[in-house]
Amino acid sequence: MSEHYYSENPQSKSSPKTWDYRLRDHLFSFTSDLGVFSKNEVDFGSRLLIEKFEEPAVRGDILDLGCGYGPIGLSLAKSYPDRRVTMADVNDRALILAKENAKQNNIDNVEILKSDGFSNLGGRRFAAVVTNPPIRAGKKVYYPWFDKAQEALLEGGELWAVIQKKQGAPSLKTKLMEVFGNAEIAARDKGYYVFLARKV
Repeated sequence: MSEHYYSENPQSKSSPKTWDYRLRDHLFSFTSDLGVFSKNEVDFGSRLLIEKFEEPAVRGDILDLGCGYGPIGLSLAKSYPDRRVTMADVNDRALILAKENAKQNNIDNVEILKSDGFSNLGGRRFAAVVTNPPIRAGKKVYYPWFDKAQEALLEGGELWAVIQKKQGAPSLKTKLMEVFGNAEIAARDKGYYVFLARKV
């Protein structure tokens, strides 16, 4: 079976690449690698989610689910230093990179841990869950994330998710309506949709 960025332990030869990128008016230095989602730049979907995210009214931590090498979680941690951001992924190489990226950008209000979806989050509660889900892993893998997110959110908490129209944006909106009873398009650009759903 071919290897993907959602593999737990990528076997592809490491070939890290580092670049600078400005997000939310902060300049970051990111390192990514083979076997990790988006090696050469911050992907468009993640950028759209990062730039359109708004701080929730509810106090509490933020969860970046499927964090990869860390651009979403680290940019939000930088923007909201009074909040703690938990960053979770199943990919060992991505987690190593996320920790390195936190260190090289001097961001310490983050916790980076291994978790397959919510499996290792131990009943924690969050003010917001943000995700650019692993579409190639299939709905059987990432659709349960949204059910679990609804359970993990504090009252009034928010789920933010980005997806391309051609990769299932309409069906994801239907799923969020089923789980949360609400779903709005927070942003739309170049075929990408950022959905926002609230726990009410």
